[in-house]
Amino acid sequence: MRTLFRALRPASARALGVGGLVVLLLSVPGCLSPKEARESADREVYTVLRHLRDDLARGEAFTIEPPVETLRDRILEGGEELAPLTLVDCLDIAAENSRTFQTQKEDLYLSALDLTLARWNYSVRETGTFGAFLQGARNAPTTTGETATFSFSKLFATGLSVLGDFSIGLAKDVSNGNPWQAITNANLSITQPLLRGFGRDIVLEPLTQAERNVIYQARAYDRFRRTFAYEVTSRFYRLLEQQDVLENQIQNQEGLRVLRERNEAFAEAGLLNDIQVDQARQDELRARDRVIAARRALDASLDDFKLFLGLPIETPIALDPGDRVSLEAWEGLEFTLPEDVAIQVALQERLDQRTVHDRVDDSLRRVRVAADQLRMALDLGVDVAAASETNALARYDPDSLSSSVRLDIDFSIDKLRERNDYRESLIQAERAKRDEIEAADRIRADIRDLLRRADAALESYKIQSRAVTLAERRVESSQLNLEAGRASTRDVLEAQEALVTAQNAATSALTDAILTGLALYRDMELLRVDEDGIHLESAPILGRVRE
Repeated sequence: MRTLFRALRPASARALGVGGLVVLLLSVPGCLSPKEARESADREVYTVLRHLRDDLARGEAFTIEPPVETLRDRILEGGEELAPLTLVDCLDIAAENSRTFQTQKEDLYLSALDLTLARWNYSVRETGTFGAFLQGARNAPTTTGETATFSFSKLFATGLSVLGDFSIGLAKDVSNGNPWQAITNANLSITQPLLRGFGRDIVLEPLTQAERNVIYQARAYDRFRRTFAYEVTSRFYRLLEQQDVLENQIQNQEGLRVLRERNEAFAEAGLLNDIQVDQARQDELRARDRVIAARRALDASLDDFKLFLGLPIETPIALDPGDRVSLEAWEGLEFTLPEDVAIQVALQERLDQRTVHDRVDDSLRRVRVAADQLRMALDLGVDVAAASETNALARYDPDSLSSSVRLDIDFSIDKLRERNDYRESLIQAERAKRDEIEAADRIRADIRDLLRRADAALESYKIQSRAVTLAERRVESSQLNLEAGRASTRDVLEAQEALVTAQNAATSALTDAILTGLALYRDMELLRVDEDGIHLESAPILGRVRE
């Protein structure tokens, strides 16, 4: 605005005219291009998110822009051959291609975008307009003119509002050739609420809620990342389990093939009857059928996993188990947790529970805002207006200066809407309190259930591990006794069947133990996700135990 005054001060109406006024207005900052608007929004939003997510993001870069060249694109172009995928690879691929993941990012971005608008509402807001006219009538002079207006407004935390505007008007009688006539007007209005609408808590409530909404969405996003990582891990380990089952079935088939060939050789030598040969053949055929079924189930699960990861369905993939298939790779899963400690950690660390708790505060603030609307309005205002002398844009006519002090009272006798809003806010506050209690109870129940399941899974894994050891000994013993003539083929077949059953059960128990333990850490909000995969955080637990 100061630039505008400096430009006008040496000018006269005769020098301005239509062209001069248009050029003057175009010199004031105007519209944004679509590219500038996008870049400006991104800069402001990403700055907001960096500040508000410091306690959650741990320096992680955030962007909603999709990858320039995804793994899926490279595969479809025929330029990418996949090595066996590790768990970290699967986490990266799933996050890269997941539509839900992208939606969560965009929801967080949009919440921060809403915050930028809420902040703008409390900044100095500037507007500028320009209009031109040409009018005439029969037996009346034809006139032309332009009007340019610059205005600004500002809302302060106390409720004080300031509104000012500066306008320039040019007019000319075209019919008689008179010169341009110009005049400027300046107005300033200041209003301070004294009752309704007064106070920082009331005035800044929209901004406060917008900031909290970004925090809530940031928590929801990080909670989603952890639950999503758990889902990827769960699918990955279930596939590893199926791979182990297939391998166990193949080994079982191979052992039965060796037994069948041995029995056939002994039968040809007249040392074994046909019944034991047929028993070996029958069990080998059954084992072969199980191999086919296990391979078919694994292939179907791999296709489902490729769909989940967003990879082309025809892409061949293999999984690299690395060192994550053992329970020992997950330090902390065998850590015995007291129930009260686990529940306390979950109630304190869970991001969704924090949000439910904070929404109670939101509802109480809305009660106070609704109660404020029940009061009468009492506003103190000051208005100042001035106009310049004709064709003297920078010299104001003292006689045109006017000012007033006003006291506006609005009794608002009909308060039905406000009454209903207030009563509704009270009900919503009670609902928010009940929701917090229910959410806490649900967390307690989930933690108790997961603790029981984790203990049972660990114990089952230990039992099944011992069962595998015993089954291996039984197979070895039965084969030795068969060679010595102290056992029959049926004894070996039963031992072999017991071994493959124990191996599959041990594989399933290991997967259950790992995933149940990870689920417990997930529901205590102690799963950390970064570029290296997912990790367990034990510091909050150890802190509670020491206390």
